[in-house]
Amino acid sequence: MTARPEPISRRERPAKAALTRAGIVSTAVGLMRAEGLQRVTMRRLAKELDTGPASLYVYVASTAELHAAILDELLGEVDLGPVEAAGDWRERIEAVLGSYSAVLYQHPALAHSALVSRPSGPHYVALLETLLALLDEGGVPDAQAAWGVDVLLQAATASAAEHSVHDASPHADDDWSALADALENASPERTPHVAALGSRLLSGTPRTRQKWGVQMLLDGMLHTPAPAL
Repeated sequence: MTARPEPISRRERPAKAALTRAGIVSTAVGLMRAEGLQRVTMRRLAKELDTGPASLYVYVASTAELHAAILDELLGEVDLGPVEAAGDWRERIEAVLGSYSAVLYQHPALAHSALVSRPSGPHYVALLETLLALLDEGGVPDAQAAWGVDVLLQAATASAAEHSVHDASPHADDDWSALADALENASPERTPHVAALGSRLLSGTPRTRQKWGVQMLLDGMLHTPAPAL
């Protein structure tokens, strides 16, 4: 007579870790690094956490909110040290924005998502505090700083998204060459301003153009009063 297999008690199975928002976001960040942001869906994340998608919505309302939380987590890598350093306040703002752009540049899909996702976590608030402190040091009035800091981050985000996606494209060099040819051969009759500037429209490195853009925004911020509300 064949012996019946001894049943295995469920009590011997390891208990699953309790779900937390921090744990969910941490797992999502790991998933993004391994498989890309496009794979970070509620269903995929639930499978990774050995739970159902409905359980995740208790902690994260939507995929968009999840992506914003991932972005905030990665913003913890931004170097905020310049706020305490010596030197010109403008150059220190450039350094902070450069570090912010570098974080986004490492993750092209996240850089693109950052154009529409609005993080609200502690790392984003710390980034805002750093930039506002430097603007205050530079004498930018509060009303102008309140609006200007948003423009600074928008410009840095758009630049990171543009260059990260462009560099990841297998046709990036062909696209750039086609644009350069179009500008060089622009008709002086139909588009006189484009023809006059030609290749100057594409001149400079991304770094020098970003540096100039930050300086332009800071100068405008200093001299453009915010409208009365």
